[in-house]
This record gives sequence, C-alpha cells and structure tokens, in this order.
Amino acid sequence: MIFSINQDILLDTINIIQRGLPVKTPLPILNGIKLEVFEDHLIFTASNTDVGIQMVVRDPSLEVLAPGKTVIPGKYLIDITRRLEGRVEMSLIENKILLIRADRIEYKLHVMNVEDYPDVDFLENGDPIKFNSRILKSIIRETNYATSQFEKRPILTGVNFKYENSKLYCVATDSYRLSQKILELGNEIEPFNIVIPNRSLDELSKILDGSGEEVEFYIAPNKVLFKMTNILFQTRLLDGVYPDTMRIIPTEFPIAIKFNKDELLRSVERVSLLSPRERETQYNIIKLSVKKDFSIEITSTNTEVGDAHEVIIPTDDVVGPPIKIAFSSRYLTEALRAFSSSEVVLNFAGEIKPFVIKGDLDPDMLHLILPVRID
Repeated sequence: MIFSINQDILLDTINIIQRGLPVKTPLPILNGIKLEVFEDHLIFTASNTDVGIQMVVRDPSLEVLAPGKTVIPGKYLIDITRRLEGRVEMSLIENKILLIRADRIEYKLHVMNVEDYPDVDFLENGDPIKFNSRILKSIIRETNYATSQFEKRPILTGVNFKYENSKLYCVATDSYRLSQKILELGNEIEPFNIVIPNRSLDELSKILDGSGEEVEFYIAPNKVLFKMTNILFQTRLLDGVYPDTMRIIPTEFPIAIKFNKDELLRSVERVSLLSPRERETQYNIIKLSVKKDFSIEITSTNTEVGDAHEVIIPTDDVVGPPIKIAFSSRYLTEALRAFSSSEVVLNFAGEIKPFVIKGDLDPDMLHLILPVRID
C-alpha cells in the first residue's frame, strides 16, 4: 500500500471520520481507523458500535502507487496529520508498520490487524427519504437541545422522528420541556416511528456542512443511515416506545404576549444571574408577571444572594388577564435561541399549565415549557 495526497484533504477527512471513534470500548480494534486504498480513491471507516462513519476520498491530489488496506491507531493518525504540511505520503511495510512522510518529517506507526476489524454494514434499505442538508441541520438544532441528558428514561435521550399522514413530526422532550417541528414531505413513504440518540444527532450536525446538498435517509429495523455525496453516517436507534407528546400541548391560550426575541433573551439572562436553583433539575428559576396595567415584569428572588427585577415592554398589546408564572430561565433561553424569528409569542394556558412559544418566521415549530409551582 503506497499513496500520497495533500495534507489539507487528508485532514478534512480525518476531522470527519474521527467522530465515529469511541471514547471507551472493550474492543481495542475500534480505536483504529480502517483505511482502504484503491486505484483512484480511498475509503476511511470508523465505528464505535453506536455510530459508524465511512468516507470516500476522490481528489486530484491523490496518487496511488499500490492499493491495500490497514487499520491505523486513530488518535495518533489525527495528531500526526494536524501537524504535517504540504504533501503526505503513506506506505505500509509488511502489514505491520505505516510509514508517514511529509517534507523532512517521518513517522513509523505500528498498525492494527485489518482482519480483526468488524464488518460495518451500511445498509441502504428500500426507498430513501430525501432531505436538504440545511433543513436536516435545522431540525437537529431546533430539537436536540430539549432531549434528556440523563439515562433514567433512555428513550428521552433521543429525538422522535415520526411520519404519518404525509407529515414528519420531530419531537424532543426531557419531560420538563418539549420542542416540536413538523414538516410536510412531498414523497409518499411508509409510516415510521423511530428515536435517534441525541449524541448521534450532535455528530451528524457537525458533519452536515449546510451547503444545501441532498441527504438520503434510510431506515432499517434497529438503525438509520444518512447518505451524503461522499459520506455514510449510520447510527443505532433507541429501543422503546416514545411518549405521546401531542396530548400535553394545550390547545387554548387565554393569554398571549409578543416580544422582541433578542430583548426578551437579554432580559432573562440578566435577571437569572441571581435566581435560585430548582432542587431536582438545578436550573435557575425566574418569575414572569403580567400586571393589571399590562406591563411585563421578570424577577428572581434568592434569599441567600439577593433579588433581580426588570420590566420589559412587549411589541404588541397583551391579550388576556394578569398572570404570574415561574419556570427555568435556561429552558426559555435555549428555546429562544432555536428560533429564526425576530419576534416570538409566549402563549399561556394558566399559571400551572405548560406555556408554548411560537415565532412568525417559524410556523412549523413550537416549544413548550412546564412551569414550577410558586407559593
């Protein structure tokens, strides 16, 4: 195996493929990156049993003198590639040593047995669902943050993708808040209901470049495959039944308040500096009050530290009666950052009922937050 390629092309590839490497694994071979060299292209593969990534490299700078395959220790390949410059040459010596040369530097790396590397099947089952990469990236950005970070209920550590009645419902909840995005899909496909782990979606989002290229989405019984121009990204699915979240979303809102999103976000961040933490979630709690004169007051009271108080002016007339409601400031700020709209509407169903956030420029999504009880 002998080939050479420009360092920047190799580094771009390694930066993507490393996202499939495990943090910890009982299989040491998975700490390696599988490299297959063909006459006119390279194939890199990495897998951590949850996620598998494969990347095909075809580039004018690639010159192959002898094909072959090996498994290279991932950490060292990454560190070495980042420090090289110019053209990089790799050659395999007796299937044991990988010789890496660039300019005046030379490395000799002990490689791993390629026969020990498990087969990673990237299955393209049936007809794919096709996404624009920008839309897929926005789905992840607008939902994934609301998944649970705790393993108490594993099914909530993923985003639910459910297709029925020509609509794709993308939902995330940690049981204290909810984010939902609904898309109309033009092509008719079989209904499905799957849950993709939040960590897998995080890695996928980093790989999607937002160029607008088409991404094909294949569903298998226990995994899904995202196919891009030269990248395959496969992840396992979470087992279990995702809760029916539609029933917890209120349908009537006697109180609606429109805000400038950025002004509301800055106000909440200022007031939450002194806010007390709710015991179970450890998230800062603030209060929002609508006064009789329809002024909006955001406050936090901390008996050990002090108080914060700010009046914020809504961008439209307040609809509905006075209300006082308490909730996590973190939940609200994370929801606001997910909106593209410059103005958002907070819709309240009552002081102890969930409230819903919507934006004019984001008609296909909503965010729901559960309040906390106040004395």
